[in-house]
Amino acid sequence: MDHFPLFANLTDRPCLVVGGGAVAARKVALLHRAGARITVIAPRLEAELGRRAAAGEIDWVEGRFRPDSVTGQRIVIAATDDERVNRRVVEAARAAGAWVNVVDRPELSDFISPALIDRSPLLVAVSTGGAMPVLARRVRAWLEALLPASLGPLAAAAERWRGAVKRALPDIRSRRRFWDRLLDHPPDPAGIETAIRTQLSDAGARLRGKVYLVGAGPGDPELLTLKALQVLQRADVILHDALVPAAILERARRDAEVIDVGKRAGGGHHLDQARINRRLVQLARAGNIVCRLKGGDPAFFSRAGEEIETLSKAGIEVEIVPGVTAASACAAAAGFPLTHRDLSHRVVLATAHCAADTDPDVDSLSRPGQTVALYMPVKKLPELQRRLLARGLAPTTPCAVIENGTLPKQRTLTTTLARLAADARRAEIGSPALLIVGEVVRIGGLMSVYPEETRVSENAA
Repeated sequence: MDHFPLFANLTDRPCLVVGGGAVAARKVALLHRAGARITVIAPRLEAELGRRAAAGEIDWVEGRFRPDSVTGQRIVIAATDDERVNRRVVEAARAAGAWVNVVDRPELSDFISPALIDRSPLLVAVSTGGAMPVLARRVRAWLEALLPASLGPLAAAAERWRGAVKRALPDIRSRRRFWDRLLDHPPDPAGIETAIRTQLSDAGARLRGKVYLVGAGPGDPELLTLKALQVLQRADVILHDALVPAAILERARRDAEVIDVGKRAGGGHHLDQARINRRLVQLARAGNIVCRLKGGDPAFFSRAGEEIETLSKAGIEVEIVPGVTAASACAAAAGFPLTHRDLSHRVVLATAHCAADTDPDVDSLSRPGQTVALYMPVKKLPELQRRLLARGLAPTTPCAVIENGTLPKQRTLTTTLARLAADARRAEIGSPALLIVGEVVRIGGLMSVYPEETRVSENAA
């Protein structure tokens, strides 16, 4: 961290700006909003600064900078285009013990001015330490689009109501839940007081637990949905599967309890499903917001159905937050779609374990003109290959096995059905992986029209 972030109280504090141009005017505008007593030293003032001087908002010292001008100033800003003047300002300010900033010269400055999102009293400051100001401005623009204008009035109302809320809800978790509920759906500024008063009277909702079944996506944190991220930031407790990477868990609230309940190689569990179900009920009944975090989408090939049934019978509110499922994410990361109007009009999603072990309807996996995505296929590849060939799929049918899809260590094996098991064994493909079978694998240059060579591409994402 190159700079220590802080917010300074400049109300009625003396601040000096050296320069009378447009850059100086921008700095003066910020200082004025912060309530500073501003002195500007410059031979001339641009129009906006002239208006402020005429209105008495700034004191204008007409002329050139003198070192004794910094005496008694809290901060000093050099905003001239004269390098010699700027350096004189720096020397004088430091000698007088004032903090100094030279606009666009972080190497000469004691502090820097960040890009600012102003929802007063909420302020968000963004800085790259002067390394790339355009990036700070871009991040500010992104945040401006995300933060509702009503957050400012809501923060101001929260300050007024803090004492009443603390008396009504002495438990810190209850208070956090109270404000979280307001922030989930920020009321219009005109209705903020009514919303706070109404919610404060709803004593039954103060510690009512809830479980969210959240899809973590295929592993890339950037593929988390906005709602999944919001739940991670709200949850008191997070129970996660083995395939959820640390980079996603790092998005959780810092003081949340994080419990690993994932299945491991060899069939071991930290908790079996029955115990997971009971734990979810216990945590929710204790008033917690619980995030049950699953790889991919919780609606596909997970135990979400069992968990929903258990929670519903216990009278606990449960909500599903969809995630990006591995089939679409891995295909996209490998560079091809799942459908194509000339090649595939249908997509079949199945678990390799189910297809190989119990043979529910292998015929449905071997129809022409479709794409088949098989989850958890690695240990079943020889059996899957044999069954699909036996049901009439052509030996030259393109296949892709995508290992660690969307992650930096992704590998994509492209081959044919006839060579699938042997090539995967030779390439030492491991779990987690997804198998995609169908003509769409040819798209994106992964295979030639008549594939003769197996290809293994690294980091295709």
